[in-house]
Amino acid sequence: MAEPLMNNQLSRSGAFDRFTTTAATARIEALPPAARFIFRGRPAAIRAAGTAFGVALPQDACRAAKAKTRSALWLGPDEWLLLGPEDAAQAIAEDLAKPLAALPHSLVEVSHRQVALAVSGSGAATLLNAGCPLDLDIRGFPVGMCTRTVLGKAEIVLWRTDELRFHVEVWRSFGAYAWRFLEEARIELGA
Repeated sequence: MAEPLMNNQLSRSGAFDRFTTTAATARIEALPPAARFIFRGRPAAIRAAGTAFGVALPQDACRAAKAKTRSALWLGPDEWLLLGPEDAAQAIAEDLAKPLAALPHSLVEVSHRQVALAVSGSGAATLLNAGCPLDLDIRGFPVGMCTRTVLGKAEIVLWRTDELRFHVEVWRSFGAYAWRFLEEARIELGA
């Protein structure tokens, strides 16, 4: 079992990056810090951003795309969450700056605003459904699907990266809450 998560530990840049908890059917693990950007734009900027980022920005609602270490998650008709390795934040910003310079767009780095965790295993969907109202059955929420939703009282971005694995993005200020919520639900469900 992981050691308890204390509020003073959330001030570290990795928030809960050294915590993992497992059970027979579900595992909760902190993901490493990442570069995160919120991108908004119109069609020409969307195409330019996808080319420069190295991942075509998904045009289908609630879908994610990934290439090597970078991912683009559709959050709205003109909004994407761009993810990459933490040490690539400056390079990503520079890669996007030139092709987007003459195009109306918004690119905001939010790397320190959010933290991420993974929930995996055969009980992952059940565990998440303890606080998330979505139908997380593989038929209703297939691999590659992502959306904004809630976990208990916290807003999250939920992305199914594999049949038995979910990526959860949560604002840093709700990180401890999300972790404790999942840990408590895991214990109660015996997941």
